[in-house]
Amino acid sequence: MRTDCSVRLAFALAALVVAADAATKGIIAAVVPYGSSHEWLPVLNIVHLLNRGAAFSFLHDAGGWQRLFFIGVALVASVLLVFMIRRADSSRAERISFGLILGGAVANMIDRIARGAVVDWIDVHWAAHHWPAFNVADIGITMGAALLIAYELFGRKRAQQRAEQERA
Repeated sequence: MRTDCSVRLAFALAALVVAADAATKGIIAAVVPYGSSHEWLPVLNIVHLLNRGAAFSFLHDAGGWQRLFFIGVALVASVLLVFMIRRADSSRAERISFGLILGGAVANMIDRIARGAVVDWIDVHWAAHHWPAFNVADIGITMGAALLIAYELFGRKRAQQRAEQERA
């Protein structure tokens, strides 16, 4: 039963990331003029940018072919993530991680299909130094990846130790 519950949780998290991303991008597209920037906090601006590339605007100016390429990558990654979530030997932490990454991948893929590019709207900066703008889908992907790395570094050993103690 625990497995079924963590599978449902992973897909619920994916759906939550997709919904939150769609809602926030919809608000930004409707309210914030394209290309504008509004200071919200001393280290945070709300912007409206379109990214035709991937993370850090990789391949942004590649001429248009990258749209279908990134849609294909997101589709393949999403299928693999669904498989990994449903895999019997995936841990709860891995499933949660995969769910967050899946939600981000699907959300950005939907944006590429619907808008031709991904809406980025969060601009974090310190003085004149700006981190590349991002969105809720990117937060889901980053949180999922960070959780997966933390689990691999720290959690997997503990889980194996617990399993060995239970067998002894």
